[in-house]
Amino acid sequence: MADDGLNEIIGDLYPYRSTSTTYRRVPAEPVDRAAILTEITGMAHGEDERGDKGTVSGSLYCGDHDHYRFLGEVFDLYSHANVLQRDMYPSATKFEGEIIAMTSDLLHGTGKGVITGGGSESLITALYSYREHARKTRGVTRPNVVKPVTAHVALDKGAHWLGIEMRRSPLTDDYLADVGAMAEMVDDQTIAVIGSAANYAHGLIDPIEEIAELAQSRGIGMHVDGCLGGWLLPWVERLGYELPLWDFRVPGVTSISADTHKYGYALKGSSVLLYRDNELRQQQYFAFPDWPGGLYLSPGFAGSRSGGIIASTWAALLATGESGFLAAADGIMRTATTIRDGIRDGIPELEVIGEPVFLIAFKAAGDLDIYLVNDALIAQGWRMNPLQLPAALHFCITRPNTEPGLAEAFLDALRGAVEYARQHKGEPARSGAVYGFGGTPQGNALVESVMVRLLDAMHDTAPEAPAS
Repeated sequence: MADDGLNEIIGDLYPYRSTSTTYRRVPAEPVDRAAILTEITGMAHGEDERGDKGTVSGSLYCGDHDHYRFLGEVFDLYSHANVLQRDMYPSATKFEGEIIAMTSDLLHGTGKGVITGGGSESLITALYSYREHARKTRGVTRPNVVKPVTAHVALDKGAHWLGIEMRRSPLTDDYLADVGAMAEMVDDQTIAVIGSAANYAHGLIDPIEEIAELAQSRGIGMHVDGCLGGWLLPWVERLGYELPLWDFRVPGVTSISADTHKYGYALKGSSVLLYRDNELRQQQYFAFPDWPGGLYLSPGFAGSRSGGIIASTWAALLATGESGFLAAADGIMRTATTIRDGIRDGIPELEVIGEPVFLIAFKAAGDLDIYLVNDALIAQGWRMNPLQLPAALHFCITRPNTEPGLAEAFLDALRGAVEYARQHKGEPARSGAVYGFGGTPQGNALVESVMVRLLDAMHDTAPEAPAS
């Protein structure tokens, strides 16, 4: 990517530098609280506006601001509470235990689980538990994990941090995990295999029963990444939609992650990691009796945690209830079905990937540039998630996308975007510029350097204004 293009993207990270003071040190005197609230309210309302229109894929899972205000009230009561101090805040044990119990009941588990700060933490924690269990019970010293290439990249991050080799298996022609290829990668140092329900890229449920059978036959663990679908698929099944088995009803599934901050309609960041047995759960615990500061015990990576998240997650599940979850799932599935069938039956230039449930991924059926399609959708106010390998887009349907007429409006916009791409064939797509370097090792190295620069920018203050 040219420096000009990268600088433009970096510049987009700082939209407030011309309208708001950039603080590079603590102000000498306290800033008026009313002024702070006025400024931050403007930011929040402006940034929520796009999501509230229902034109954004994923991101906002609930969209009900009355629900958010209620959760904010609950959070406020416990925002200052440190759940490490259970003698001070025994309610945390009630909230945490009941969240785990409700999630376990939904997924036919045994009630053994933990709360984490999000899907990535759940996945990385699971890897740690499997590594420790294999080290202690089998003497594994060079651990590896086998996953389909579509399984979430947080697993790759966790493997990188934990010194685990990640073996990535190819997909079948219908974009599902190739269990035969996975079997060939398993050896005596494999600690677990992975499947998704559903995966982030294409919204597909891997053949969990087959992967779990492989795990059982080799005496290893099997984790199901249900971070995306874990709090939606059970309700979809109850509505009568036919789904493959993927939860603890499948023998050989030994752990599942499910994010409550997605389709559980809780505040960010909360996720549940469930284990089939307590022995595996205990692998993630840390206990140290010899510290001068006292007996130290911790269930996971985090130390101090705000009670606000746990309390508001508990409140979100109770306030939604079975009827609320079922109603939300019904709207999501009606919208997803309309969009899926509308693309398949009415837009021959595009191809729906696999057999999706609630997240619809689609690619070009011919030589159309799907990123040009995305450019046109962006110009019309739609925000999709761009994919690569293959180049595609996906629309993850959430509650804000279920408003009457929105699915039809999207299909109309998509048809117009396809026509735009046809008319501008051969022109470079702005939204696909980064992905265009992904085909060669040199390109990938370039993309990685660009990504590192973007991460730096995300953690820096706005650049100084040029001297006049």
